[in-house]
Order: sequence, then structure tokens, then C-alpha cells
Amino acid sequence: MGERSTVVVGVDGSPESRAAVRFALEDAARRGAALRVVSAYVPPEYWAAAYGLSALPTVEEVVGEHQAVAREAVDAVVADEAALADVPVEVVARPGPPAKALIEQSRGAELLVLGHRGRGGFASAVLGSVGLHCVLHALCPVTIVRPEGEPAEAPRVAEADPVFAPIY
Repeated sequence: MGERSTVVVGVDGSPESRAAVRFALEDAARRGAALRVVSAYVPPEYWAAAYGLSALPTVEEVVGEHQAVAREAVDAVVADEAALADVPVEVVARPGPPAKALIEQSRGAELLVLGHRGRGGFASAVLGSVGLHCVLHALCPVTIVRPEGEPAEAPRVAEADPVFAPIY
């Protein structure tokens, strides 16, 4: 994307990742930076062993689907806020585990933006495993975004349980 600074955002199609795209687009606009939207995928050759499939999609089909999901997230945000259409956007799909792909893409970036959790995992998780891994290993600052209207506090643990009692 040239010499312009870059904000990187991870996308998986979840509402949390759409909130991250909104934040990343707004931040890139403030910085005068470009936005790189990254979606990671498991290469289809691994699917046969795991699921016993006979007709696998091609890598091009998988990449196209992931890029379409990423592009839809960007388009949805730009449709709500037309001023963000001026931000240069690059959409990429990378093979491999999401955390690894995002950490690689964080090299040289101004900021890495992620939703606080993605499609997998537990709805009550404060931070997903990809987000945690990126916070610990990214090569640039990381921002974790929650969708609007979602409480920022962690789920409360019953105070009657002495193992999890708060320490004051």
C-alpha cells in the first residue's frame, strides 16, 4: 500500500469484527492511514483429513469467500458513514491460524484492531484467544473493540465462592 502508514484489522464475519472494522476505519481516517482488512482461513487440503470430504473447494474459492466477508464488513461501515469511503482499503485473506496471520500483518503497522472475541469460543469470554495472543505478540499497538451497547465489565463471579472472592 505504499509509504502510507497502515492500520490492520482482523475480520471473521462476526458482529465483533464489524465493530472492529468501524473503529479501524475511523482511526485510519484520523491518522491519514490506509486500512488493511485481514481474514485468515484454513487451507482446504486440511479439510479432507478432518471431515472426510470428497469435493473440496479450491483455494481461490476459499480466498474469494473470505475476501467477500471482509469487503462486506467495510461496505457496511462505509454505507453508514460516507466520509470513511476516502480511506484506502486493502482486503487480504491469509492461510493459517488467525492469530499467526494477524501478528505477521502487524509488522510495520501503526495499529492492529480486533473485536474482543470472534465467532468461536464462549459468549461470556472477556477476550478471545486470538485477541489475547495478538495482545501478547503483535509487533505494533493493539486495540480490542467491543460492539456498541455491550457492557465492558467482565461477568461477575458469585461472591460466596471464596476461591474467586475479590481481593481489596
